[in-house]
Amino acid sequence: MTKPKESSDSLAHPVVEPAHIVVPERRRSAGDYLALALATCGVGLIPVAPGTWGSGVGVAAYLGLGHLSERVFDYGVRRGLDLSPQQFPAVLTTVLLLAILLVALVGTWAATRAEKLLGKKDPGAVVVDEVAGQLIAFLFVPWQTTWTWTVVAGFVAFRVFDIWKPYPVRRLEGLGGGLGIMADDMLAGFYAAATMSLLVTLHLLYY
Repeated sequence: MTKPKESSDSLAHPVVEPAHIVVPERRRSAGDYLALALATCGVGLIPVAPGTWGSGVGVAAYLGLGHLSERVFDYGVRRGLDLSPQQFPAVLTTVLLLAILLVALVGTWAATRAEKLLGKKDPGAVVVDEVAGQLIAFLFVPWQTTWTWTVVAGFVAFRVFDIWKPYPVRRLEGLGGGLGIMADDMLAGFYAAATMSLLVTLHLLYY
């Protein structure tokens, strides 16, 4: 028996993969439910465009981390720490890198387990990979709360590369398991990050 491969919001033709045995719900452990919760990020079971909803979670995480880092940085300045505004971008980049690393590690474990529980190869309900990729898309964007266009552009750029999957993004799906689920979206995130870096540079030069 075979089942077509699922990829959230993907425009690609289905790829036939061997079906897995679905673990009956009555046998699921607390760890299983934790893996499903982390893999779906609370939005993966939305029937329409779950990958886009997952990217929305990534945008919210980016904005939340940015505002939190800004508040902590300002608090440190008020407490007398020798900090200058020019140091904040480095602080935010470090925070984002740590967040991406955490999401990548946890997401790989959760996606691997969720794939087996759901009985599907790269199930559309697993969107933690979109969260990681979307965070990467903003990695080189200067933190400017007034630059709302960067948030919109970063979101659109990542969705384009995640659905398009230019070389070698699609090939990374062949890694299998949670690693394959996470890797292709994270590389798509770097494509989006490069695009955003170019757009921001052009904006700074000409506007």
